[in-house]
Amino acid sequence: VHLIPHFVLAVLSPAQAIVVYTDREVHGAVGSRVTLHCSFWSSEWVSDDISFTWRYQPEGGRDAISIFHYAKGQPYIDEVGTFKERIQWVGDPRWKDGSIVIHNLDYSDNGTFTCDVKNPPDIVGKTSQVTLYVFEKVPTRYGVVLGAVIGGVLGVVLLLLLLFYVVRYCWLRRQAALQRRLSAMEKGKLHKPGKDASKRGRQTPVLYAMLDHSRSTKAVSEKKAKGLGESRKDKK
Repeated sequence: VHLIPHFVLAVLSPAQAIVVYTDREVHGAVGSRVTLHCSFWSSEWVSDDISFTWRYQPEGGRDAISIFHYAKGQPYIDEVGTFKERIQWVGDPRWKDGSIVIHNLDYSDNGTFTCDVKNPPDIVGKTSQVTLYVFEKVPTRYGVVLGAVIGGVLGVVLLLLLLFYVVRYCWLRRQAALQRRLSAMEKGKLHKPGKDASKRGRQTPVLYAMLDHSRSTKAVSEKKAKGLGESRKDKK
C-alpha cells in the first residue's frame, strides 16, 4: 500500500475557510456618517443561515463589544453602548455584502471595528478589522492628491500628443500642396518647348519670306544701278 504524502492530501482536499474583507481605515467628520464595508469569499453558496457580526473596540480600550448582528435574514442592533440608535444595515447577503452605516459621528467613535462572517457549513476563517478616525474636518488623503497629480500629468501628455499630431497633420498637408505645385510647374516646363517649337515653326516661313523679299529688292536695285551706268556710257 502506497502512502499519499500529506501535502498531496492538502491539495486534493483544501480546507474550507471563509475570507472576510474590509477597508484598512476610514475617515469621517464630526456630525457626518461613514460606511463600514464588509464583504467575504466562501467556497459554499450563500446559505440561508449566513450571519454577520460587528464588534467595536474603542481607541485605547482592551475589550471589544458586539454592536450589530445579522442572522436568519434579520438585522439586530445590540442595546449596548452609544451606537444603538446610530447604526443602519445596508448590506445584502446575496451579494456577499455585510456593510453598515454609522450616523452622527463623534470623537468618541474612534476605534477598531471587526466584521465576522459565518456561512454554514463554511464557518472557519479569520475576521477583518477597519479603524475609524473622526476629525473636525476630513483631511485630504495622500492617494487623492497623488491621483490628482497623475491625472493632471496624463492630461498634459495627452494635450501635447494632440498638439503634435495637429502640427504634423498641417505640415504634411503643406508639404503635399508644395509637391503638387512643383509637379504642376514641372509639367508646365515640359509643355513649353513644344509651344516654342510651334512658334518657331510658324515664324520660319515668315523669315524666309522676308529674306526672299530683301534679296529681290537687292536684285532690283542692282539692276537699276547697272542700267544707269550703261545709260551714262551711251551718253558719252
